[in-house]
Amino acid sequence: MKDFSALRDQVVTLTKQVGQFIFAEAQQFDMSKMERKGFNDLVSYVDKQAEEKLVAGLQQILPEAGFITEEGTSTEKGEEFNWIIDPLDGTTNFIHGLPIYSVSIALQQHQELVIGVVYDITRDECYHAVKGGGAYCNEKRISVSATPSLSDSLIATGFPYYSFDQMQKYLQVMGSFMQNCHGVRRLGSAALDLAYVAAGKFEGYFEFNINSYDVAGGAIIVQEAGGQVTDFKGGKDYVFGREICVSNSPKVQEEMLKLIEPFWKE
Repeated sequence: MKDFSALRDQVVTLTKQVGQFIFAEAQQFDMSKMERKGFNDLVSYVDKQAEEKLVAGLQQILPEAGFITEEGTSTEKGEEFNWIIDPLDGTTNFIHGLPIYSVSIALQQHQELVIGVVYDITRDECYHAVKGGGAYCNEKRISVSATPSLSDSLIATGFPYYSFDQMQKYLQVMGSFMQNCHGVRRLGSAALDLAYVAAGKFEGYFEFNINSYDVAGGAIIVQEAGGQVTDFKGGKDYVFGREICVSNSPKVQEEMLKLIEPFWKE
């Protein structure tokens, strides 16, 4: 049986090392080195080199594991274990000099998330969790907020930057949230949105057209901090289903899903 706590500790060390590389590159980044994967889908050499460093390090930590990576450094999947990696979540922020970006790593055993690490690079805060072991920021245990209702909650979301066919109904969803909570925020790093729910800074987060590597690391951290994680239908297809709804409590989760449902029917 794997010692997931020991593995987590090694992943935290690796993540911080790669985060320091990213932070150093941010001080001298040349925007002309930016590349486009698609409309508004940006990537830099920093994303690619950070992912290479992560893949190399994780291969040493758990050689039998496969990978699901954003930049395609490794596409070979494992039978039991897979690392799900976003080397730089918030690339657009990074490129523009906005200091809100992170590294996100999750380990999935079969269909279950067992380790999550999200490193808030510019704040030097590393959020991490092992299944059944609670959630932490650096060495301090964290938990979701005790805010009892959506009306008193601060909610995070993300805006679509391509695939705009569902934009109008998503704007309706956001409009409904604006009228039913303390406010809606868009930071530009889904992994940090999730980590901040786990730490009680947000009460909830929702987004569609989202990828597994954006949310896998943060999802288990929220769960281990006492929060709720589902897809828009209240189900479990939130890692690969491209939609996610997260909150601090079953009550707030129910309220959030009720706001989404009228606009998000099949």
